[in-house]
Amino acid sequence: MGEYQVTEAMLEKFYRLNQKKKEIESAMKEMKKQFHNYFDETVGENVKGQVTVGDYILQRQVRAIEKFNEAKTVEKLEELKLEDLMVKKPDIDKMKAAINLGILKENDLEDCRVINISPAISVKTK
Repeated sequence: MGEYQVTEAMLEKFYRLNQKKKEIESAMKEMKKQFHNYFDETVGENVKGQVTVGDYILQRQVRAIEKFNEAKTVEKLEELKLEDLMVKKPDIDKMKAAINLGILKENDLEDCRVINISPAISVKTK
């Protein structure tokens, strides 16, 4: 065991740091809200901006992420006879139903399965 020990002091420190982290994140969220309100009023909503105050420069970047409504896009592409522009993908619900009905065996897809594991640590008080 040696170097891999967990002590009450370690847990207490982790717990306190986590509480401080939550306080800091909350305070930063509120300040970001104020900064966005400032830029909304001075340069307009969803417009990038910059202001220098003393030794500090505050900037707002604006990113636009374009997505398509999947159902409407599929319908439109089918209507335009452009099915070649669509990507086929497996329907998980139908696959599970096929497994339940015995049409598909679970091990038929074993080499297709990807499992992502994300361990998480949590410390709480009693």
